[in-house]
Amino acid sequence: MRTNLFCLLLGGLLLACERNPSPPLPSLNGVWQSIGSGWILEIQDSSQYTFYDVTTISCLPTRAASLAEIMESLRVVGDTLSFAKGVMTYKFSRLKQMPSLCTSAVSEQDKREVMYNYEVFAATIREHYAFMELNNINWDLLYEQKREELANAPTEVNLYRTLEETLDTLGDNHAYLEADEALYTSMELNATTEENTAEEQLPEYGDFQIANLVAEHHLVEDMTQASWLMKWGKLTDKLGYLAVKAMWLYADLEVPQTLIDEMGYVDAFVSTFQQMDEGTYVDQEVKGAARIMDRVMADLENTQAIVIDLRFNGGGQDAVSFEILRRFNPNREKIVTAKWKHKEGYSPVHVIHLPAEQAAYTKPIYILISPQTGSAAEAFAIASKALDHTKLVGSSSLGATSTSLEKKLPNGWSFAISNEVYMDTIGQNYENVGVPVVYDFDYPRDRQAFFRSVANDLEADKRDILRMINNLE
Repeated sequence: MRTNLFCLLLGGLLLACERNPSPPLPSLNGVWQSIGSGWILEIQDSSQYTFYDVTTISCLPTRAASLAEIMESLRVVGDTLSFAKGVMTYKFSRLKQMPSLCTSAVSEQDKREVMYNYEVFAATIREHYAFMELNNINWDLLYEQKREELANAPTEVNLYRTLEETLDTLGDNHAYLEADEALYTSMELNATTEENTAEEQLPEYGDFQIANLVAEHHLVEDMTQASWLMKWGKLTDKLGYLAVKAMWLYADLEVPQTLIDEMGYVDAFVSTFQQMDEGTYVDQEVKGAARIMDRVMADLENTQAIVIDLRFNGGGQDAVSFEILRRFNPNREKIVTAKWKHKEGYSPVHVIHLPAEQAAYTKPIYILISPQTGSAAEAFAIASKALDHTKLVGSSSLGATSTSLEKKLPNGWSFAISNEVYMDTIGQNYENVGVPVVYDFDYPRDRQAFFRSVANDLEADKRDILRMINNLE
């Protein structure tokens, strides 16, 4: 009897499951268009993906690989796909089919055509540059003027110069243009040598060089181990110091030594990560920075305060910045917001939170910034404003806060523009003006003038830092 009843109950449950099956998970397969940024993502057979750069007049494939490469970064809810890259999450909406521009073949000859490349470049600027109004740009006028000039002499050299002049006029702090070696070979890049002026006789410093000079002079106890990107130790018996020279180059990419010998380490590093999926590369950067920060925090945990020196840090990856800042954050915090240029307006605002660190350092933090603190280092500064025990000191930063939107032209050249409005928790944007400080050292805005002002009197620089802390306390 018991067996028969069990079978009847089991049969009923099975019938109920058949009548009310679980809804299938949304499929990743299909065509997805980004909300801002000008991307199309095509996923086929749940195994392969292809990324395209798109404008209203072009569609160019940029990367094709196994879906496993980005699978962990993708989430689908209804007809919206979320793609996490570094600290940002980009939204895509589902399309019914691939746009015809993406299925129309472009001949190799057309890909090299000068005016076509100019039009693709111009369309990208028109559709994605975020700061036309901020920088007082009359785009229609600028476009027509440059187009007419180029049309009168449509050569590759003139194309390069036209694009370069356009980016200069935009005043975009994150813009760059990179052509191929053939173009550079054909250009006369060497200007006529002029007599050296007194200014040219003055010493010039690199950002890593000046950061090393400062740290080596200021530290009464150097605790640095196994790192050339950070230096740390003590400024006084109880005051910790951490110099962060860059927000990238931490990843262990197993760069071939032959490539390093041929190109130099930084160029070889760039060449290697450019062959990778961006999300995978950024994850490696974070892991590398985390390994160093584990040691830093263990060495400095008994100090009464820490100075974090970002004055010579030109940026890198926001994810690295937030991995460092996380060590000082005891509670999950909203730290920055961002939106991207999209159609005639902007995308919905994206909010970034900083995870809590169980063993967070919550004693005073003084974050030194300068006019040479840029990009991801500025992201660190902006995000730090959400933490109660941090103070920004030095001088206002560079004002290059947007993420670079990197694109390729049909002829293979690369360029980037700013398509993102990067803001603090109350919606304040610091593009061009820089992140402000609560204690101003009035550093020179010129790069070499600032570096020399520090290098010429290192003792005064340290004395000013200690005086600042004494005054703020």
